[in-house]
Amino acid sequence: MIDLSHSKPFASGGNRLCYRHPQDPRLCVKVMRPGRAAELLGRAPWYKRWRDEARFDDNLREQQGYAQRAIQRNPEGLWQHLPRWYGIQETSLGPAAVTDMILDTSGAPAPTLRQYLNKQGFDREIREALQRFAHWLLEYGVLTKNLIAHNLVLCQHRGQLQVYVIDGLGCASLLPLAKISDFFARRYIRRRIQRMWLRAEWEISDKKVPWRKFESHGLKR
Repeated sequence: MIDLSHSKPFASGGNRLCYRHPQDPRLCVKVMRPGRAAELLGRAPWYKRWRDEARFDDNLREQQGYAQRAIQRNPEGLWQHLPRWYGIQETSLGPAAVTDMILDTSGAPAPTLRQYLNKQGFDREIREALQRFAHWLLEYGVLTKNLIAHNLVLCQHRGQLQVYVIDGLGCASLLPLAKISDFFARRYIRRRIQRMWLRAEWEISDKKVPWRKFESHGLKR
């Protein structure tokens, strides 16, 4: 049992709270917000309400994401842009997904892509880092959902900026072709990479154009 009763989250999303492991600060402990899965189920469209609450649990979805073929192969180099996974563990606040904590040079949680863009802009260093990340996605065939700016974090590694995907693993497509075919996986990944670049452009814009409209226009170019 991981005791989080004296811990405060270092980050929070819509569905989960993120803590540093009280006994090992190199690990990240992600706990679902109380009642959030039931709330998501209740707000889901009618055709999704036949599912149970577990389908709306981000920890279980992350577990499924780490179970994909590309990660189970565990090739050398896989963990260049991905925190290692230590399973779902019990805590004083309920079940939690436990992964490596990605840290900056000071030992603090690494900044998100959104934080970097807000501070540094879309400079050469981040463009090159995202390009290396995109190459890795295609080389290893790692399936992700949309690569949004707060699900990517940045740290220095061997003198250069390194991108890590900390949330959103898995396949967002209704058809499972990308899960079973390397050919369709590459097509799927290229589409996600295209959206990643668009999202970065949108993050540094004035955001007067809503993201969905910006994305739709960009995908048609």
